[in-house]
Amino acid sequence: MRGRNSWRIGLIAAVLIAAGVFLYLSPFNLGLDLKGGVHVVLEADESAAAVTSEGMAGVVSIIERRINALGVSEPLIQRQGPRRVIVELPGIHDQQQAIETVGATALLEFKDPDGNTALDGSYLKKVQLGVDRFGQPAIDLEFDGEGARLFAQLTTRFQGQATTIMLDGEELQTVMIREPILEGRAQITGAMTMDEARHMVILLQEGALPVPMNIMEIRNIGPTLGQDSIDRSFRAGAIGAILVLIYMAFSYKLPGLVADLALLIYIIIVLGILSAIDAVLTLPGIAGIILSVGMAVDANVLIFERIKEELIEGKRLRSAIRAGFSRAFTTILDSNLTTLITAAVLFVAGTGGVRGFAVTLGVGILVSMFTAVFVTRLLLEIVVDRRPDIIAKHFSMGGFRRS
Repeated sequence: MRGRNSWRIGLIAAVLIAAGVFLYLSPFNLGLDLKGGVHVVLEADESAAAVTSEGMAGVVSIIERRINALGVSEPLIQRQGPRRVIVELPGIHDQQQAIETVGATALLEFKDPDGNTALDGSYLKKVQLGVDRFGQPAIDLEFDGEGARLFAQLTTRFQGQATTIMLDGEELQTVMIREPILEGRAQITGAMTMDEARHMVILLQEGALPVPMNIMEIRNIGPTLGQDSIDRSFRAGAIGAILVLIYMAFSYKLPGLVADLALLIYIIIVLGILSAIDAVLTLPGIAGIILSVGMAVDANVLIFERIKEELIEGKRLRSAIRAGFSRAFTTILDSNLTTLITAAVLFVAGTGGVRGFAVTLGVGILVSMFTAVFVTRLLLEIVVDRRPDIIAKHFSMGGFRRS
């Protein structure tokens, strides 16, 4: 028995150490409701009369890809009515950066000397960050087959003249065409920083918005309320956890203390996993963690009550423990699977804080099954191996009274 317990103790210790390392190295990212950020409301331009649901869905998709490329944690991008889009950017407090990322149409055009558009960004095949011949930041462009043909026509027809590169109606660069360019490649250079060039690459990579959008509202949300929310939430969570620990110890005596230790291990593992997957902590996410703590205790209650029934039937202590864990597992699995399905639906169909709640709830359920079936059983067997007389006495005193 001790040999079998050794590797299980080692496994739990390794998981706890890994969770602790992740918690130390990767502090939680906070959502807009806790960290603050920028809130933007976009509306389709009035000139865009034929605004379709597909076009607005394309706007949401492109804005989401732009923001994800910037590395913004847990952005919220959602439709509001037929013509509006709401965007929330946690941790971003520069409104100009938000405007340039979210509101830019990103329409790239190459104008001939007569001011006509020879080709635009819809023909781009690849956009990447580069450097010019002087080592300064530049943007390398590569066109698809049709774009390469149009670019070859432009540079052949207007050789010796200037072409103007425009982005959203503003001039980026005027270039003298010295010779025909037939391979479909171009480079945008000029006085730009590396960050400006990288930002432009992101816009061009994700393409132009299918519907012109105007910024109707943009405001900063400060983190002061968020810190207050964090304090209140953690206080509520701590009080709830302490009450649960007291209840288990009072109701089940020594087995309850074993369950309490397993619950503490559970909390460390859950927080470690959320930190490892770079989860973003929001108020709904904190609610998901607190709810999952209650569900973890519920699994222990099911197991203990099952052991009680086995003892009532006259089985010896060790046999009752084995049978109790084995027979309670099916019930625990069924109840947790239904909740996992709900969490999956919330994650797929929800947005923002709803998805954060689904993630924390789902992770909590999976870990609760591990701690209830594996950790609690190991701890209980260790106590029984060391002092079977005391654990038997506590069984008769606590929640496992024979009748």
